[in-house]
Amino acid sequence: MSFDIALSGIQAINEQLGTISNNIANAGTYGFKSSRANFASLHAGAQPTGVHIGSTTQSIGLNGGIQATNRGLDALINGRGFFVAKDSTGQTNYTRVGIFTKDASDFLVNSAGGKVQGFQLTPPSLIAGPMGDIKVPTNLLTAKATTNIDFVANMSADWTVPTGNIATKLPDATVTPAVVPDANMYNMSKVTVVHDSLGNEHTVTQYFVKDPAARTVKVYSAVDGTDLGAAGGSPYTLVFDTNGQLDLAANGGASYAHNLSFGAAPAAAMTVEIDYTGTTFQKGESTTSTNSADGYAAGSYVGVELDQAGNVVAKYSNGEKQAIARLAIATFPDEDALTPVNETSWTANVQSGNANLSEAGQGIAGALTVASLETSNVDVTSELVSLMTSQRNYQANSKVITAENQMLQSLMQAL
Repeated sequence: MSFDIALSGIQAINEQLGTISNNIANAGTYGFKSSRANFASLHAGAQPTGVHIGSTTQSIGLNGGIQATNRGLDALINGRGFFVAKDSTGQTNYTRVGIFTKDASDFLVNSAGGKVQGFQLTPPSLIAGPMGDIKVPTNLLTAKATTNIDFVANMSADWTVPTGNIATKLPDATVTPAVVPDANMYNMSKVTVVHDSLGNEHTVTQYFVKDPAARTVKVYSAVDGTDLGAAGGSPYTLVFDTNGQLDLAANGGASYAHNLSFGAAPAAAMTVEIDYTGTTFQKGESTTSTNSADGYAAGSYVGVELDQAGNVVAKYSNGEKQAIARLAIATFPDEDALTPVNETSWTANVQSGNANLSEAGQGIAGALTVASLETSNVDVTSELVSLMTSQRNYQANSKVITAENQMLQSLMQAL
């Protein structure tokens, strides 16, 4: 009996050594979760017959460390949750390894080749749609015509009325030589680049002229060097109150935003709204804090990356970026009960409960850290201590077998 009990101990310790060895070997594996062999006693009725490894527990809920990679398609989950992917058989797997790439078919896949699952987005909207495979659009991003210009500046209260009259020399690029206003005809000019429906660039030049009326500035607008005139929305009057803010009452209660209309042949005619909300009339230097237009030229696909919200962002040669999907994060009622596919991937079962799919940072799902990966949660020091303990236990069981053998030899010699 002692032989059998000691032998079962050696066999169980061998299994434990396998688990410890696997932990140590995977100390550098991203997203690896360490395992622990759990000993259980063996009985035949009330008679103890030895020991065996009753179960193996994986520390799924214990997060590993953070390693910066500076790669735009790497991500880790700070807290609970798993990335979701489907393998070639259609089985849904859950993993903590956030190493992603675009495959030859333009699908976003993980390091195991599974298709990453996420919520679809329809640019420019960021409202999450249905969940499914994430396919990166690599076709040409067509041009978008400019429709809005945001312009915020301080029109200096120190300005004086210009000595020249810009109305007598409005810009005109259609004649030779081109007519350009003299510098004494305006107080400030600003240029904004806009795009038409074919992606061609046009320049919108605004000439700001202090009006003799108190706290009033007139804006003369020219496109490609030619004044638009009254039909195109030029000039436009900005009136400020005694606090130097835009006077809405003087503008009939409406915000200070007006349309410029002009032809852009061979592209479609354009209407661009300039919004001056936030513009002031204060003493000191005239400054421009915002001068931005929407719209862009056509652009070719150049790459894809993740942002902190978990959005999959396609990048284009024209400098534009579009969020085309958002990574799905799965959480479970009992994540420790997940069925392991391997040490870095699991599937759901009845004990774990169904996956709760959400976006990163929502509910109990952890937020993302991009350009970083989760390292193994193996504590090498603890594993080495366990290794030494197992070695002593192995020696003790071997000693039992040796002692039993010596006792049997002594007994045989006595007979």
